[in-house]
Amino acid sequence: MALAIFDLDNTLIAGDSDHSWGVFLVEKQLVDAEAYRIANDRFYADYKNGTLDICAYLQFSLAPLTRHTHEELQALHAEFMATHIEPLMLVKAEALLRKHREQGDHLLIITATNGFVTRPIAKRLGVDDILATDPEVIDGRHTGNFVGTPCFQVGKITYLQEWLKSNQHSLEGAYFYSDSINDLPLLEQVDNPVAVDPDERLTAIARERNWPILSLRD
Repeated sequence: MALAIFDLDNTLIAGDSDHSWGVFLVEKQLVDAEAYRIANDRFYADYKNGTLDICAYLQFSLAPLTRHTHEELQALHAEFMATHIEPLMLVKAEALLRKHREQGDHLLIITATNGFVTRPIAKRLGVDDILATDPEVIDGRHTGNFVGTPCFQVGKITYLQEWLKSNQHSLEGAYFYSDSINDLPLLEQVDNPVAVDPDERLTAIARERNWPILSLRD
């Protein structure tokens, strides 16, 4: 059994769930539509460029959660899954997950997108575990803050190392699949790094280092 680790956004799904959640909030008129749309697009561009201020982004993206009860958020997320996430599902991604599952590998998503957005997606994909930055919840309400270190760039290594301490797994023979230059630190930690529909900079590095390049898009 090996660890099969996956980035989520633009790797296992054909889009970015964090940005899509922002689009959903705008469509539902739950935020100041124009201002939120502009900021959401700007943060997403920064992410793709590898220049995202993750703490500023988390402050922005978690703020709307504070305005709703747990029950309201659950209903909104169920609608979001149906309207925005299901269309992003990839047949080849689900086949890849099935392949690793049949090999007896342990499936783990590590994502920079917060756990409120991503945990139901991981469940939908049948992945064993997920590591994500979790929003702070006190007395059943979101505070707008987050818990611990952001699970982003080198922070993904921190999350993984902590998780390995309390689980019977190791990085020996591990795979990590990602599309993003932001995940280079973790790609360099595993025996089997795989670039999936990679961005331009990750494509160049993968070719230089003879890493496999895979497409899960139809």
